[in-house]
Amino acid sequence: MLILSRKTDEEIVLGNDIVIKITEISRGSVKIGIDAPKETAILRGELKEKIERANKEAAAGTNMEDLASLSRKLGK
Repeated sequence: MLILSRKTDEEIVLGNDIVIKITEISRGSVKIGIDAPKETAILRGELKEKIERANKEAAAGTNMEDLASLSRKLGK
C-alpha cells in the first residue's frame, strides 16, 4: 500500500486518466474529488462489500434445476 500526504487542492494521478483531488480537510474528515472515465467503476468500500454479500446470498439461493429449466426454455 502506498501512503501519501496531500494538502487541500493537491492531486494524485493514477495511470493516465484518473485524478484524485483533495478538496477539503476538516476535523478528521477528508473530501476528495475523483476525475475518471465514465467506464471506471468508483464505489465506497462499504458499498462494494454490501454488493458482494448480496451477490453471494443470491447465488447461494439459486436452484440449479430452475436454471437448467430456464436454459432449456431459452434454447441454450
